[in-house]
Amino acid sequence: MNIESLQAEKATNQKLAMVNESNEIIVSVVIPTRNRPQIVTRGVRTALTQTLQSIEVIVIIDGPDQETVNVLSQIADPRLRVIELSKNVGPSGARNTGVREAKGTWIAFLDDDDEWLPQKLERQLEVANNSHYNFPVVASRLISQTQKGESILPKRLPNLSEPLSEYLFARNSLFKEEGFIQTSTIFVKKELVQKMPLEEKFDRHEDWEWLLRVSAMEGVGVEFVPEPMAIWHSEVGIKRLSNVNDWRYSLDWIRSTRNLVTPKAYSGFIATMTAPSASSVGDWKAFFPLLWEAIRWGKPRPIDICLYLIMWLFPQQFREQVSSILTKNFKR
Repeated sequence: MNIESLQAEKATNQKLAMVNESNEIIVSVVIPTRNRPQIVTRGVRTALTQTLQSIEVIVIIDGPDQETVNVLSQIADPRLRVIELSKNVGPSGARNTGVREAKGTWIAFLDDDDEWLPQKLERQLEVANNSHYNFPVVASRLISQTQKGESILPKRLPNLSEPLSEYLFARNSLFKEEGFIQTSTIFVKKELVQKMPLEEKFDRHEDWEWLLRVSAMEGVGVEFVPEPMAIWHSEVGIKRLSNVNDWRYSLDWIRSTRNLVTPKAYSGFIATMTAPSASSVGDWKAFFPLLWEAIRWGKPRPIDICLYLIMWLFPQQFREQVSSILTKNFKR
């Protein structure tokens, strides 16, 4: 590292220290929730125990929910703000409300059933301040927790000049979540979300749709903290909209965003997102129409065709077992 770089890093650290000492809010954490008081409390506490202290935590209760209001009122931290909406507006509407209420320069989204590791915001702010983009979108790896154990996702970071849609949807291997960005890892300037709010008509895939839209804007680029900074839960009894199996919804979604993805990414989404959902409910009538969809509007590669056939011919449990074995062998 040369002298200029050291001086720049020192100036950045001094600037951050000055802001921290002034008690100015640097980051606004936005957490949408509804009817899950104990779960959201866990997430709120991991936000309030961040090493970066100059933050506020805004919980948007998406519709009348007195129990959650009561539980959160027991957290005695002035940095916590609870806003109860008079009616349900959905996850994107709740997040947009939180952004409008935010006082910080930066926004960090946290799903109510996820957690953060203590240094998450500090590390992301460091990456953001050193980014050459005017509007960096900073994500991180995460720890995925399931009943079967833990894994670190995504398995790889984006390559230089790789279109974001291809990073998210076009697999280069058999591994699930090879490329992945999850909402609870997104860290972004408030100004960017104000210019480009989340689309409220989507109940699922709304984070991907927003990422694809903003990544096409001038001055926007995706950056990564390479270490896992969040914990993503897939627990029994926790209902996630993203886990709802509706392949027709996903098909309609990718059709509506076709202008935001490359043909290669379009085929990849059909092969690895839509096909397994249709297969898991035994909807074999969708086999040829979905394959034709991938060919007509996309640009399927041999691996996409291979993955498509695997999704249909082998049960999900079998695929997960094989993936687990291959992952362990790969790590060795």
